[in-house]
Amino acid sequence: MLRKTGMVLGILGAMAIAGGCATVNPRPDYAEVHRQIAAATGKDQVYHPDDDAFVAEIVAGLTSDGIRVGEAVELCLLNNPALQAAFMDVGMARADAVQAGLFSNPFLGLSARFPDSGGLANIEANVAQNIAEIWQIPARKRSAERSLDAAIVNLARTASELAADAKTAYYIAVGADERLRIARENLEIGNNLLDLALTRQKAGAANELDVNLSRGIALDAAIEVERARLDASDARRKLATVLGLTSDADALNLVDPLPVDAPGTPEAESLIQQAKASRLDLLAATHAVESAQANLEYERRRVFPVVELGVAFERSERTRQGGRDIFGDTARSSIAGGRLTAPGIQPRSQRRSNKGQDVIVGPSLGVELPVFDQNQAGIAKAQYALEQTRKVLEALDRAVTQEVRRAVDRAMTAWRLMRMYRDESIPLAQRNLDLSRKAYRAGRASFLAVLEAQRFFLETRRGYVEASQTAATMIPELERTIGRPFEKFFTNLEDVPESNRDVGKGGGS
Repeated sequence: MLRKTGMVLGILGAMAIAGGCATVNPRPDYAEVHRQIAAATGKDQVYHPDDDAFVAEIVAGLTSDGIRVGEAVELCLLNNPALQAAFMDVGMARADAVQAGLFSNPFLGLSARFPDSGGLANIEANVAQNIAEIWQIPARKRSAERSLDAAIVNLARTASELAADAKTAYYIAVGADERLRIARENLEIGNNLLDLALTRQKAGAANELDVNLSRGIALDAAIEVERARLDASDARRKLATVLGLTSDADALNLVDPLPVDAPGTPEAESLIQQAKASRLDLLAATHAVESAQANLEYERRRVFPVVELGVAFERSERTRQGGRDIFGDTARSSIAGGRLTAPGIQPRSQRRSNKGQDVIVGPSLGVELPVFDQNQAGIAKAQYALEQTRKVLEALDRAVTQEVRRAVDRAMTAWRLMRMYRDESIPLAQRNLDLSRKAYRAGRASFLAVLEAQRFFLETRRGYVEASQTAATMIPELERTIGRPFEKFFTNLEDVPESNRDVGKGGGS
């Protein structure tokens, strides 16, 4: 019996030692996050929860001499507070994984029952541990570890999304600055046209209507300047928000201009395969399926949810010894001995035996019998959850194909439109405006012809800036869709024009 009890105590002790060694250390998980972020964004400098003291210093260095596109991404990955908060999700997931590997605490039961005649109480004690967790914990831990993997991938995906948002916000801010510059130039052109109309009116070659029409164009241009200034300030504030900056956004020095050339010609079908291999949401969905599979196995092992093994101890009660009849015992001893004889004295062992006290120690076993609840609902729910995650993964895998084709089509269209504005529309509008002004000064064209030429020129300039901005934002949009930095879309950099090899990295042309 003592050997069996010792074996039970040894099992409980080993389980206690195994649980006592558990610690929560997410640093390796953060290292994996950094590796995946670097693969998705091409940036190695990323926020770490232990480096808060150095972030301000690094941010100051990056913003000291102007911000390029690539530096905007680095600022976002270091300084964005939403991303910093998301790192805690990985720490919590690691804590859940550690908790999933721990045994539940042992149960200690104590009871004491006192005899009505007095004396020592009956004492019972029981120490028990749920040993069903021996076969439940492996599946439970696998599920938690796959959830941790999904948390790591989701954090890396959040970072890559923010990196794309930073690039997009940068190009939108640069485009807004460019629209403001053009609006100011358009105001100058409108004022020049007004001056021309006034000069011709003084010479008797123009009437009041021509002058008023010119004033209307100049006034519209002044209003457009105010709108463009507000749009530029808003765009810069949005960029500063993404970068986690609190300084005056209007004071930011954005170094890189909008790209002026199409950065390569990505081929959709090859990018589809790259996207399926690189997309972090696909990887997270795969981990979710694996976690659901492990959770289903865990629920199946919970048919016997509680099997308690322990050690039981019992000490029986000891009643108080009643008083002895000394005179009667003396008389009986004297008669038996034929002379006056003192009564005998009981030894302690005999007195204890007469009181009926005993100590019992031995192993105990308790099982929750699955008579009514066999965890049918838990198993069914886990099966549905597994099927759901599989369908989500399948839907995402199918959607990737069309997302890539759409992104490539949008990018190529945006780049073609930018080239059409740059190479055809703007030169044509400029020639028409120059010819109309020259003809108007010579009296060979009406003022309405000049107004129409100027209107076409101004609209063409605005259209070119918008097309250039849209074309530039297609770079981070492609990166978001493929899940890789732009320069890694091509297996060979020779496929990318020399002047555009830095566009995806913020080099600008």
